Amino acid sequence: MVGRMLVTVLVLAAVAAPPALAEATKATEVAETRAGTAAPVKCNPKRGTTSIGESWAQRRLSLPEVWELTKGAGVTVAVVDSGVDTRHPQLRRTRSIDLTATGTRDCLGHGTAVAGIIAAAEMKGVPFTGVAPRARLISIKQTSDGTGDVGRLAAAIVRAAELGADVINVSVQASDQADLRNAVTYALAMDAVVVAAAGNVQKEDGTPAPAYPAAYEGVLSVGAAGPDGARADSSNAVTPVSVLAPGRNVTSTWAGRAYREDLEGTSFAAPYVAGVVALVRARHPGLDNVRVRRRVELTADGGAGAGTGAGMVNPLLAVSAILPSEQVALAPRQAAPLPGNAVRPAPPEDSRAISISLWVALGALVVGVLVTVAGIAVPMGRRRGWQPGSVENQT
Repeated sequence: MVGRMLVTVLVLAAVAAPPALAEATKATEVAETRAGTAAPVKCNPKRGTTSIGESWAQRRLSLPEVWELTKGAGVTVAVVDSGVDTRHPQLRRTRSIDLTATGTRDCLGHGTAVAGIIAAAEMKGVPFTGVAPRARLISIKQTSDGTGDVGRLAAAIVRAAELGADVINVSVQASDQADLRNAVTYALAMDAVVVAAAGNVQKEDGTPAPAYPAAYEGVLSVGAAGPDGARADSSNAVTPVSVLAPGRNVTSTWAGRAYREDLEGTSFAAPYVAGVVALVRARHPGLDNVRVRRRVELTADGGAGAGTGAGMVNPLLAVSAILPSEQVALAPRQAAPLPGNAVRPAPPEDSRAISISLWVALGALVVGVLVTVAGIAVPMGRRRGWQPGSVENQT
């Protein structure tokens, strides 16, 4: 067991968001805001810690072995959530966009934790690293108080696709609405892999219902599992689940340049799978989103029961397995036809030569017969002195 370590977090200057851009969806136009210029909002995320140990999830998923093959460089992952604390030393390369008019700061901590699981950068002396530490992160803030709006959620997914995100993580559960369904369809058409949390249920919630966008066709839906690989009781089994990922006692980055080790739910399972998708897309850039999703599902550890899908995600197999379904047998290329002058045409028939040949052959045959007859008759004539033979009458 790796001992606990004290993480010293460096104080960094606040990073301003990119210049304002016009909203490109049919939702109300909302400008990207710079930190400090948005409307005042209560921002008091739960306090984190600076003392963390090695995550069981990183051991369970054998991430150091995967990193020998790829760390996700060149892949862009969009985090549609509550924002990201870009002052955190492991998340300072994150690009931040705000659709709430409250600023890019993460006032819940939720988005910062999700982003950290996906792509927290490697940092000396820190026993926690994101699944794809060299992937690029885009934070699209669609909520500031944890409630959000489905229309804004849909607009955030569209924005992520327009920005060229290869992977879009949505750790949100919402109801089925046309705007959200259309946004997911658009993102998939743009070849993004949409990863979404299957949702959480509590005993007091009554009969669970499917969570969206996880329940939409084409979405990589993620349920939560514990260290033993079994589905967590709180993981929604009604939502169609693609794979499971760590979702109990999860460690990640937290707002306020801190960490948490007690995170629970499918919200924190989904980013593990989003990170794995980033690794796959970096290792296999020629695969489209459908084949990437199938690869993640086919290489999982195997499910057992409702709400488990294909079982616990397996990053090493997802990145390195050779799948027969991806090996397309191609017919050998047909040889090009020969040019018209490649073969010389047969010469015309020479009837005169044929006639002469026949007569020569016939003459040779006659000569042969005469020679044979002569060879028999001459010796017999010599023996009789060239006298004619006699015939005796026998009566």
